[in-house]
Amino acid sequence: MALPKSLIDIRTIYLEPAVADIPRGREILVKYPDAECIEVGSHWKIPFLHGNEGSAEEWLWIKREVLVLGTKKSLSFRPNGRSAHFIAPSTSNGCAMACAYCYVPRRKGYANPITLFVNIDDICRAIARHAARLGRLPAPDQIDGSRWVYDLGENGDLCVDASICDNVRDLVALFRGLPNARGSFATKFVNRDLLDYDPQGNTRIRFSLMPANLAKVVDVRTSPVAERIAAIDDFVRAGYEVHLNFSPVIVCEGWEADYRQLFEQLDVVLSPAAKAQLRAEVIFLTHNEQLHEVNLAWHPRAEEILWRPDLQEAKRSESGMRNLRYRAAWKKRWLARFEELLGQEMPYCGIRYAF
Repeated sequence: MALPKSLIDIRTIYLEPAVADIPRGREILVKYPDAECIEVGSHWKIPFLHGNEGSAEEWLWIKREVLVLGTKKSLSFRPNGRSAHFIAPSTSNGCAMACAYCYVPRRKGYANPITLFVNIDDICRAIARHAARLGRLPAPDQIDGSRWVYDLGENGDLCVDASICDNVRDLVALFRGLPNARGSFATKFVNRDLLDYDPQGNTRIRFSLMPANLAKVVDVRTSPVAERIAAIDDFVRAGYEVHLNFSPVIVCEGWEADYRQLFEQLDVVLSPAAKAQLRAEVIFLTHNEQLHEVNLAWHPRAEEILWRPDLQEAKRSESGMRNLRYRAAWKKRWLARFEELLGQEMPYCGIRYAF
C-alpha cells in the first residue's frame, strides 16, 4: 500500500552499519534511492532525534521524513498476561502517526519516527524456538482459548510498517505455520494489503477505537474511526481474528453518550461472523508529565482533554517518571459504567481485560 506523502515521505535514513549487509535492509534502501543515508552507531543514540526536547516543534515533519534502520539485539521475551502471554522481540519502534497520548516517546526520544529492525529472520527464528519450547497452552484463559499469544507491535503500528517492508508479511507467515501460537498487534491504521497475507486464523488484529470526535483531536495522522470499523468485516473474511482495543478511554464531558454512540455504530456495521469472534480490551488513559510538556509545544489542544489534574492522581512509573491516572475511586465507577454500556449495546462482545 502506497502511503500518502503527507504521512510518509522519507528524505533521511539513519542506519546502523550492519543494515546494508542484511537482505531486508538492502530492500528498504533500494525502495528510497533518493533519501540521504546517515550511518549511526546505534538506533538508540541519534542526538537529533532522541532526548532532544527541541525536536517537539518539528514533531510531525520528523515522523514524515525520517526513517531509522537498525538490528534487534535483544531477542528476549517478556511475560505479559494482558493482551498476550508474551511480548515478542519487536520488529519496529516508533510510528509515523502521532497520537498525543502515546507512551513510546517517553522511552525513546520525542518525535520518535519509525525504526525498523531488518534482521527479521533472527526475530522469526527466536519466536519459533520459544513457541516450540512451550508446547501446548495448558488450558484456555482470558488471553486465548487454545494458543500462546505473542504481542508483536508493542512499540509501533505494524499496519504502517507493512507499507515500508515485508516484516509484517513474514510474521504472519510465521504464525500461519506454528501449531500452538498466535501473533497479535493493535493498529489505528487500515492497510488493506494485509488482506492478502493469508493468516489462517493465527494472527489477531486489535483495531483501536474511541469516539470519532475525540479521535479527531488526539489520534493524529491515523485512519478515521469509521474507516477502521468498516475494515473489521473484511479482515475477518481474510482469515484474521479481529478484536477491539478501546484504548485509551478518555473521560471528558459527554463521554458516556459518545461511547454509547460508538457501540451502536459497531453493532449496526458488524456482520454476524465478526460479532461471533469479537472480544475487547479496555484501557483507561494514563498520561505523563514529561509528555504533557512536549505536547504543549506542538498540540496544546489535545492537552485540554488529556491533562486533567482535577480528575487524575500522580503515580511514579518503574522508570521514575511522573504519570497521571484517573483517581482510583472514580475510575472504578467509570469502568463499571463503560462495561455496563458495552453490555447493553454489544452483549456479544466479551471483555478480555480492563484496567
